[in-house]
Amino acid sequence: MRLSGRRDILGRMPPKDVSVTLAVGPEALLAERAVAAVARKARAADPDADVTEVAGGQLSTPALNEHLSPSLFTTRRVVVVNDVQDVPEATGEALVGFCRTPIEDVSLVLLHPGGVKGKRLLDSLRRAGAHEVACERLTRADDQVEFVRSEVAVHGGRIEQAAARALVEAIGGDLRGLASAAAQLAADADGGVIGAGAVATYFEGRAEVKGWVVADRAVEGRTADALEQLRWALETGTDPVLVTAALATALRSLARLSGAARGVRDADLARDLGVPPWKLRILRSQLRGWTPGGLVRAIRAVANADLQVKGAGNDPTLALTTAIVEVGAARAD
Repeated sequence: MRLSGRRDILGRMPPKDVSVTLAVGPEALLAERAVAAVARKARAADPDADVTEVAGGQLSTPALNEHLSPSLFTTRRVVVVNDVQDVPEATGEALVGFCRTPIEDVSLVLLHPGGVKGKRLLDSLRRAGAHEVACERLTRADDQVEFVRSEVAVHGGRIEQAAARALVEAIGGDLRGLASAAAQLAADADGGVIGAGAVATYFEGRAEVKGWVVADRAVEGRTADALEQLRWALETGTDPVLVTAALATALRSLARLSGAARGVRDADLARDLGVPPWKLRILRSQLRGWTPGGLVRAIRAVANADLQVKGAGNDPTLALTTAIVEVGAARAD
């Protein structure tokens, strides 16, 4: 699902006249932001606004009425119902009734993890006018990249497209991790543009990232750089198995790209290779200089190294060094 048109996930305040916010989806960070946005709106109007969280399965209709009733201590209230799919049927009808006839200065946030359970109630709440916020997981790399760029912008910075992609490769698809990293980069950039160099400085020290750096240098024919990165990776505690895994994956991707039929759309080709579409450009660049025979030779060298580092040999460093040299020689052939 594309991120465009879904800025509410960045924590923007809900529309002015919204009394019921319906957050649907399994992504916890986005659900938390939906709650926080409603709470900020209430506390902007009343700093003492009360925020109460209740479990849907334990919420009876009388208890709901009590939560929604006026308070002697605050003028505004926010009631957050977790797992709204578990509320009893009568309570669900009361929630729909509140949607249709809201109470002044009271806001409801209803959290639903998605799925079929409670779908009838969801449909009723939608028809009754609840403001829906999508909290689905962002599984497409392009959406994750756009999420990073939006996060950096929220913190007053700008990040290059390539740098955002590098951050997604380094962190993975965990939105909480991406949000934290984006905030850190934006703070340290102090209003400047964040480039790929800054991402590498902060995040290529992660073990899985170091393996990929070694692999990229190796398949590009930059053997000396690959060996230098290998030494640094091993000295800083990277498991040799991660390096062989990265090398094997990189070479397999090149082999599959080399054998792909001509005329295939990039979107279809990327799906077949199991990579995001933007990575095809990188793979095509890395494929230059390789022959089918060279790829076979390199894959065999890495497979042998994998056996060595998994117990068949006594010196993982030597096994990896030999494999990288052989990959470079195979590419030269």
